Amino acid sequence: MPHLIHQKVTLPASPGELFDIYLDSKRHGAAIDDKVTISRKVGSRFTAFDGMLRGRTLMIVPNRMIVQSWRADSWKKTDPDSVLILQFDRAKNGGCITLVHINVPAHAYRNINEGWPNHYWKPWKAYLKTRRSH
Repeated sequence: MPHLIHQKVTLPASPGELFDIYLDSKRHGAAIDDKVTISRKVGSRFTAFDGMLRGRTLMIVPNRMIVQSWRADSWKKTDPDSVLILQFDRAKNGGCITLVHINVPAHAYRNINEGWPNHYWKPWKAYLKTRRSH
């Protein structure tokens, strides 16, 4: 049975800047220290971590929300794509990203639930900290 992941993180940047970083291949790649291909165009494909993650951008609400179909290359061919919803809001010390990841296969749940903080939130915090100190 598929699972749902719900996470919130506050980062030291405005919601608009966080939104822009996510949808910019160069900045997104720098933030996670890996190659990312992504676009601001609805319907466009994205990849991250050498194609290990891939999907399509389904909806964009500028500076507020991104919705993507999303899957890992380790998933079974019979696993349907999951849906990733990222909402960007103001927070006391910057911006808050609320993540809702729907339809995550049971066999991948633990890795993905732990992967968001380990491969996104922690590296993003470090990336934003180094950018602020320059």
